[in-house]
Amino acid sequence: MATTVKMHEAKTHLSSLVARALAGEEIVIARGDKPQVKLVPVDAKPKRVFGAMKGQFAIDDRFFEPLPEEELAAWEGK
Repeated sequence: MATTVKMHEAKTHLSSLVARALAGEEIVIARGDKPQVKLVPVDAKPKRVFGAMKGQFAIDDRFFEPLPEEELAAWEGK
């Protein structure tokens, strides 16, 4: 769960908020009651979870059929 802070508090306590974000805490900065930005480390990458999209889409047999000649030519830059 993210910690939400108002803009004025974020300006006042920026150093400590950065330290908390670097420690892994999710910090959201809001203007009024509306969230505006998320404070995250620069090298933060989303964690990939194997199978996270399971059941969200389906591939039918058409996927394995050859492409029509005109579409194949477009992929090949012809």
